[in-house]
Amino acid sequence: MKQFLSLLFICIFTSTAVSAQDFSDLDKSPMEVAIIRNTDHSPMARIIYSSPRKKGREIFGGLVPYGEIWRTGANEATEITFYNDMRIAGNKIPSGTYTLYTIPNEEEWTIILNKNINIWGTINNYKKEQDLVRIKAPARSAAATIENFSVAFQPTENGTNLLMGWDDTFVEVPFKNIEKED
Repeated sequence: MKQFLSLLFICIFTSTAVSAQDFSDLDKSPMEVAIIRNTDHSPMARIIYSSPRKKGREIFGGLVPYGEIWRTGANEATEITFYNDMRIAGNKIPSGTYTLYTIPNEEEWTIILNKNINIWGTINNYKKEQDLVRIKAPARSAAATIENFSVAFQPTENGTNLLMGWDDTFVEVPFKNIEKED
């Protein structure tokens, strides 16, 4: 009888503890990852970012001010890893991991690859002298509202396009795989 009561107590305690779990405090901007592979299935690039939600807010020019450096997502600054040497706007990018910052504006964004990694946000953490490259990319209108900040890779003949979009705006950043250059 003692064993039965002990077992009953454990079952009641366990079911009460599980049913009392509060998941309302889950991350409001969950971590996401996008990966692109080479034609031989080896990885070419990976990006890790947190994906904030629009939730009816004005995003660019509001929540994300124009002309200011942005961590390109939420929480930790977005990181991109290249498994091959790449080229962006004529600049060689050695394989490795970089923080991806952006400066959104209405007509174009500044895309920044920075050597300082494992960064939370931008305040007091962004160091311009650590920039590897800065390029401009035109801001484009999305065909439909993008509720969650999203990042994807689009394969090209000799590399990939990095697509980043949120709300009614997206940018496309071409990267060329140096190994596939003519």
